[in-house]
Amino acid sequence: MQSGPEANEAQARLWNARAGEAWVEQQEMLDRLFGSLERPLVGAVAHLGAGEVLDVGCGAGATTLATAWHLGRHGRCTGVDISVPLVEAARGRAEAAGLGNCRFIAADAQQYAFEPGTFDAVISRFGIMFFDDPVAAFANLRRAARPDAGLAVIAWRGAGENPFMTAAERAAAPLLPELPARDPGAPGQFAFADAERVRGILTAAGWRDVDIQPLDAVCTLSSEDLDVYAARMGPVGALLPDLDEDRRNRIVAVVRQAFEAWVTAGAAHITAACWLIRARNPG
Repeated sequence: MQSGPEANEAQARLWNARAGEAWVEQQEMLDRLFGSLERPLVGAVAHLGAGEVLDVGCGAGATTLATAWHLGRHGRCTGVDISVPLVEAARGRAEAAGLGNCRFIAADAQQYAFEPGTFDAVISRFGIMFFDDPVAAFANLRRAARPDAGLAVIAWRGAGENPFMTAAERAAAPLLPELPARDPGAPGQFAFADAERVRGILTAAGWRDVDIQPLDAVCTLSSEDLDVYAARMGPVGALLPDLDEDRRNRIVAVVRQAFEAWVTAGAAHITAACWLIRARNPG
């Protein structure tokens, strides 16, 4: 088990610098892209009858705010994220929306000392694939949960089932040899692609009644949003600011052309191939 100040150090560096800043700047575009994936989590909270909800890897707070709207005065949603810029953005959004029933914690959920037995639901949209030690992380989350609390999280399936998510890297590779190759076994977007590995992680962390089902959601990007996505997001977008203008423009043009494979009627229509993962804390 990796714990202490060095746990998740690489992710802390990533999400407290350029990656986190990009997500803050583009939160409205990302909310439009992934909005359809809020409903399954809010629905899971409703099914569980939860009142105290923990949103792990909450980012700029979209799922936290949606859950807080659902709970109203009858509950509260707490968002936790390792990225200080994203948590600050989430707090600002909650204040602007007048939502007093949500709070945000800037911390590493693998190690943070949550008050034991606090939450009756733990949710996440794409926030649980980045832990150095996922068993330790899910054990920590289970300690924060009440007996019989439910877990409902969404994670990506494999890269092969999500070609849009790697299209930029494939297109840019000839022009961007410094782009690091993805390590499928490392923390990252597709770390939970193997359902049986995920089942083993949750079981080892003490969760029971693990249920993992495919979830395919249609997501849409307008042409304007697609231009921004090509230039700012993902591993390619993270490297572009360091390049000279001519090389940067050539790469953006190649990436944007690659995205045309998903465009019809002026918008890109993408199927997000995910898992909806449920489990229960036996207490």
